[in-house]
Amino acid sequence: MKIDGVLKCLESGEDGLSEDEAKRRLEKFGFNELEEIRRITPLQIFIRQFTSLIVIILLVAVVISAIIAYIENSGYMESIAILIIVILNGIFGFIQEYRAEKSIEALRKLTALEARVIRDGKEMKIPSRELVPGDIILLETGDKVPADARLIDVAKLQVDESSLTGESIPVEKETTVLKEDVPIAERKNMVFMGTIVTRGRARAVVVETGMRTEFGKIATIIQEAGDKETPLQIKLAEFGKWLSLITIGICVVVFLTGIIRELLIENVLETEFIVMMFMAAVGLAVAAIPEGLPAIVTISLAIGVQRMAKRNALIRHLPAVETLGCTTVICSDKTGTLTRNEMTVREIYMNDEMIKVTGSGYTPEGEFIFNDKNVNTKDIEFLLRICALCNDAKLIYNEKWEILGDPTEGALIVAAAKAGLNKEELERKYPRIDEIPFDSERKLMTTIHSIDGKKIACVKGAPDVLLERCSYIYKGGKTRKIHEVNFYAEDKVILYLTVKKLSERDREKILKINQMMGSNALRVLGVAYRDIGDRNSDNIESNLVFVGLVGMMDPPRDEVSESIRKCREAGIKTVMVTGDHLMTAEAIGKQIGLLREGDIKLTNEDLDKLSDNELEDIVEDVALYARISPEHKVRILDALKRKGHIVAMTGDGVNDAPALKKADIGVAMGITGTDVSKEASDMILTDDNFASIVNAVEEGRAIYSSIKKFVQYTLSSNFGEILVIFVGILLGFPLPLIAIQILWVNLITDGLPGLALGLDPPEFGIMQKPPRSPKERIISKDVAQTILIVGIVMCIGTLAMFYHYGARPGMNLEALGDYAPKAQCVAFTTLIMFQLFNALTYRTRPFSRIIENKWLLGAIIISILLQLTIIYTPMNSIFHIVPLDLIDWIKIILISSTLFIILEMRKKLK
Repeated sequence: MKIDGVLKCLESGEDGLSEDEAKRRLEKFGFNELEEIRRITPLQIFIRQFTSLIVIILLVAVVISAIIAYIENSGYMESIAILIIVILNGIFGFIQEYRAEKSIEALRKLTALEARVIRDGKEMKIPSRELVPGDIILLETGDKVPADARLIDVAKLQVDESSLTGESIPVEKETTVLKEDVPIAERKNMVFMGTIVTRGRARAVVVETGMRTEFGKIATIIQEAGDKETPLQIKLAEFGKWLSLITIGICVVVFLTGIIRELLIENVLETEFIVMMFMAAVGLAVAAIPEGLPAIVTISLAIGVQRMAKRNALIRHLPAVETLGCTTVICSDKTGTLTRNEMTVREIYMNDEMIKVTGSGYTPEGEFIFNDKNVNTKDIEFLLRICALCNDAKLIYNEKWEILGDPTEGALIVAAAKAGLNKEELERKYPRIDEIPFDSERKLMTTIHSIDGKKIACVKGAPDVLLERCSYIYKGGKTRKIHEVNFYAEDKVILYLTVKKLSERDREKILKINQMMGSNALRVLGVAYRDIGDRNSDNIESNLVFVGLVGMMDPPRDEVSESIRKCREAGIKTVMVTGDHLMTAEAIGKQIGLLREGDIKLTNEDLDKLSDNELEDIVEDVALYARISPEHKVRILDALKRKGHIVAMTGDGVNDAPALKKADIGVAMGITGTDVSKEASDMILTDDNFASIVNAVEEGRAIYSSIKKFVQYTLSSNFGEILVIFVGILLGFPLPLIAIQILWVNLITDGLPGLALGLDPPEFGIMQKPPRSPKERIISKDVAQTILIVGIVMCIGTLAMFYHYGARPGMNLEALGDYAPKAQCVAFTTLIMFQLFNALTYRTRPFSRIIENKWLLGAIIISILLQLTIIYTPMNSIFHIVPLDLIDWIKIILISSTLFIILEMRKKLK
């Protein structure tokens, strides 16, 4: 079909759909997304909490216990209570896993890509999933095509369709009408969802969305974040399996030892005792096996990811959170990351005069200050007219003045607006008929416009590169006319442009001015044009007429200096990797405190002269790389990694993708970054701010620290429980805790305090420590020593209290008589208080500011209140315990607090 017919068929037009129509179509066609593989339902998550072998054995034991209680008419309240605790444990596990799933789902939505559309005649950005058939979309280099669409108009458009057709070479696109039944690979007037624009730009109308696209038809499902376990989760799951086997072995020994001991003392083995010992052993296994470790790690990571999102860093892959804590080098772009990304034209050099430009930001208010009469307002307008036409950005007002597109181009439009030039009006007057898009290799952008039947090329780019292609220089009305260009027409008065041959002296002077402007931290662009006339030319970017230089400043972000200082304290080196001129980069580097005496500065030319080995020798002393291409980034990255560094690398362009993929942490820009760079990254900065990378590193360290604390707390507490039961039975004591008590300990000490450790604020000084080695084990020698100390102290303290209240080796519970419930209650409560004091040692604040650890304090208080509830209410009969006196509590707190004192003293000594 012809494009008019397509638009008519889709009931759309050049102004796109209205918002109301788009909403109606969204309801009709659904979201523009591929259906994901069926995810686990909440019910399945809940059922999964009761499918482990140990829990099934415990549930069977509960049923057997209830049957025996029924036969003997002894009441089965205890069996019901155990069942309730098991269900409560399951509910807690479900909440953890469900929250983790929802957090990861929210992460997917946060990292969804956006599309540029025209609706109600206005250009805007919307989430790609909200596109509908009939939407007019705009595409440019680096975009990922959001839906299947028919091309309306194109400019040098090439699309990489390898993900769809397998064709490795980008396809040239055009708007011609094709015959019916053309294979996908030959549909040159179409673009398809998931393919990537490698060159040029285009306008297209969406024809299919979601599962009706070509990608949808072949059911290619792209799974995003959260599909793979992180290395830490894998390690802990493996560790958990080994620990489970050891624990089960210990529980079997506990069960058999208890049975043998009962036979030796009583010479009789009652069924009730066998069931009690069996349930105690199984209950101990349930309490001691850290089945929740991988789930806690997931939820800690997911909560951390949400915290990072609030600090403008979107994590696309969970393993990146772990890696962030190990980062030793951050290689950052300058423009928009270290600086504010609000480029403002400050100076214009043309015809031997420097013109100052006032005003800042994107508000089109300011004036031009001339020094002499070499340049007039019309000359400035001419230069800015070229700047506005050779430009893909847009200046819009949406409660405040904003730029859609590249900030550098935005600064030029704002400067043109200050001179009274409207980009949209200029484009209507001088329509763009062709272009050569900017790329980082050529460092130029050219657009060709139709003016009175002639073709005029407008060119802007790096001054040194541009000058090499210039043969003439604009000189206002001073010298003889060589070119006459009807490009400066206004109110039907033709103003002819006067140029002269560009001499070597002119070239040297311009380069000197360029260097001077660059040394003042200005980003400098050269501006030129060429009259192509009515002829075609293959080499448009030659024999150009040089017009002038435009100097822009992108001031450093206010928070960058502090972030660099924080990095230095944390043992992280910050390196500036920029495509800008060395002088500009150096000026900004000094301003923000990145450059210090003795730091090496390299340009692209310096890099090209160095071999890989030579670069490796000096790479740790280089703080600034200027005029760098994406290929150089890969070399820098390789050299740093060979030195053993963990590197975070920023990037925003299509060609940055290899470096982003190769980096340990690839950081894409959320505002200026292309879809390709975002897809290749591990993390996206929603504000393009360097400080957000540093914040993410801090969060990464805090998350790992929280996980490590939780693992240490859980394993040490569980080890204490195992030792109390195991050593107690080996020494011949009556059973210190029965099954229902063991499960209760697990419920109130593992659950809330464990989760609180992941929610509490990061510890002080976390960014004053050197980066963690990626080879560091979470169960380090120090952690193992702590687990051993905690287990031994808990065991000695709990059994000492059990002994103090009448329990003796060689005695069973019946022999204790009326003292049995109190002795067990004291042992039971002592063990709980030991674990709560243990949790308190993992606080992140000193005692003077412990109120800031609100989650941990809250969890400990709730756990104590729950214990008081079962001691001082009729529930105590279910747990076979009795109320305690004040003196009992004093003894319990004195004994259990010894663990806190020992661990705090150990911390101080270390």
